[in-house]
Amino acid sequence: MLFDVTRGELGDIFGEDRLATLPATAFPPSTADTEGARLLQTVGVPTGTLWLRRPDEDDGLLPLVQDVVHVGDFADAAEYAGDWPVIGWLLNAHLALDPVSGEVHAFDPDEETVQELHTDVSSLVQVTLRFQRLLDEFTFSGDDGDEEADFERLEREVERVRQETSCIDPLPFQDDETVWSVVGEEIAAGQRFKGNSPGARSLHG
Repeated sequence: MLFDVTRGELGDIFGEDRLATLPATAFPPSTADTEGARLLQTVGVPTGTLWLRRPDEDDGLLPLVQDVVHVGDFADAAEYAGDWPVIGWLLNAHLALDPVSGEVHAFDPDEETVQELHTDVSSLVQVTLRFQRLLDEFTFSGDDGDEEADFERLEREVERVRQETSCIDPLPFQDDETVWSVVGEEIAAGQRFKGNSPGARSLHG
């Protein structure tokens, strides 16, 4: 794993009720015992920004890429991409796990593009953790006169996530078009603060 992520760490930050996992039975047999699948089974991800895919109610399985998109429309898709399990959803992209390489790929059905988004699932968990924690904990001053400084401070925090991630895994923020780059821009613009977070309260009253 590129990043050391544990269930205990996520539980301490978000609480157990905010963590989502996938059962081993949801994965194809050839995938269930891979490192990435095991991480999603035992550690999981915090909910809010990224959502894990729910297994089918009838057979209990995750859909495959070929079940949710027409793989032939994706010129850059790997030969066997249609057989990869879809593990989650981020913005408008289906996230799929390549069980051989361990990489996470993002399939955008609107743009008919596929991106290598993470070198492994630990990277997916780490970026989700850091952005969700920023959304949960960042506080605006609430003073109109300090608004510009607040957003500069927020932008620096987003940039820190980008830089510290990219030192270990360059894929999530490899260019401005990745789904995580777009999420980062939205956070920096104050668009993703929701619910009862300090940021939401100070932004929206």
